[in-house]
Amino acid sequence: MERSEAYCFSAALSGAFLVSCLLFSALNRQQRAPYMDEAFHVPQAQAYCEGRFKQWDPMITTLPGLYLVSVGVVKPAAWLFGWSGSIVCSTGMLRFINLLFGVGNVYLLYLLFCRIHQKKAASGFQRILSTLALAIFPVLYFFTFLYYTDTGSTFFTLFAYLMCLYGNHKTSALLGFCGFMFRQTNIIWTVFCGGSVIANKLSEAWRAELLKNKEQKSLPPKGWFSELIRVFRFLVEYAASFKNLTALLLLTWPYISMAVVFFAFIVLNGGIVVGDRTSHEACLHFPQIFYFFSFTLFFSFPHLMTPSKIISFLRSVKRHLLQYSILTIVSLFLVWKFTYVHKYLLADNRHYPFYIWRKLYQRHELVKYVLVPVYIFAGWSFTDMLKSKSIFWNMVYFVCLLASTVPQKLLEFRYFILPYIMYRLHIPMPSLLKLLLELAFYLLINAVTFHFFLNKTFQWPNNEELQRFMW
Repeated sequence: MERSEAYCFSAALSGAFLVSCLLFSALNRQQRAPYMDEAFHVPQAQAYCEGRFKQWDPMITTLPGLYLVSVGVVKPAAWLFGWSGSIVCSTGMLRFINLLFGVGNVYLLYLLFCRIHQKKAASGFQRILSTLALAIFPVLYFFTFLYYTDTGSTFFTLFAYLMCLYGNHKTSALLGFCGFMFRQTNIIWTVFCGGSVIANKLSEAWRAELLKNKEQKSLPPKGWFSELIRVFRFLVEYAASFKNLTALLLLTWPYISMAVVFFAFIVLNGGIVVGDRTSHEACLHFPQIFYFFSFTLFFSFPHLMTPSKIISFLRSVKRHLLQYSILTIVSLFLVWKFTYVHKYLLADNRHYPFYIWRKLYQRHELVKYVLVPVYIFAGWSFTDMLKSKSIFWNMVYFVCLLASTVPQKLLEFRYFILPYIMYRLHIPMPSLLKLLLELAFYLLINAVTFHFFLNKTFQWPNNEELQRFMW
């Protein structure tokens, strides 16, 4: 890291932390009591603070990683600074744990951008702007100020991926286990780490294969289907080699061990959810991938909604009209047969998805079908941005993307945080103008969100508690 870049990043990190502290103070003054899911998380952490580790709230569906880390930070701090009484594990103190995780996320994001987009691919200023934009990504940034699992879950997942990129696979798997203790579905991103290692090896072998064919002047058949057949044949031949499989096993055994631990947990627990399972049932909710593409199109519009992108998409449709027609029919069928509406989505008017569903999808029965062309454009733009990555990396990423979104019955934007961050980390580094536009857009959304949360309160009938809008 050059000295000037280091100074700029330090200034950006310090400024971001200062602004976050001011927001944290404002939020805690307005909302002192636990809010929403905090009503479960805060008492559970307080029970752990008091040494009651056998106490467990059956409404909590995640493992106790957040509470264990909180006790591990708060208790030594209380001893060091002489704190006592209600301050030790108060709601504000527990929320501050996530603010620390948020600072850690800024640093990890910067290191990841430096690792993925090195000097030839991006300037230091571009990496710093990208880091700031992703650090204040509205859905993740908002939950930095509440005692939820998202910020810590993201921290350990990003840390695990960084270690994976540096080849420290045992450390990566261990950090992946920490992420799993925050949220069980993070096992998907541990698998992604192992899969990315395999993808790198396959890419090396694939380049060697292409070079060999070039030297032999063997021209490959044209067309995407022929290319797919070649890749499939290559994978079969690669997997048929005991030497190749042994090499991959020696590289990825820490991740395989984590997968074994996960399946053992599934068997012993009788499912992936801890505690209340009635509201968290897995299903094949295929439109979730369409919602994610739309979510990405909205938050990445400076990168995905450019005139050149739209023109390229229209040309692609014109060239491959039959394929797009088939894709449209399949998408319509998936929307028709696999759309699920969770009871929470219809009942809780504190969340943004409630209003999106009511104002858009419930306007007319046909709306969900009319939006299919938008989904297809969003999906095309999304995949087009990742075309610089190898076909094997894309295979691994899209399998993990499907695994993290499709089984979820509830439309919840928090479930999109990690797949979005992984996507945003790996797209080609945007221009300074696009980065500034993205940063300004996120700042605007955050300003509106915090304004609504702090100042636009409302009450439910027969309930005196103030309700607040949130993601």
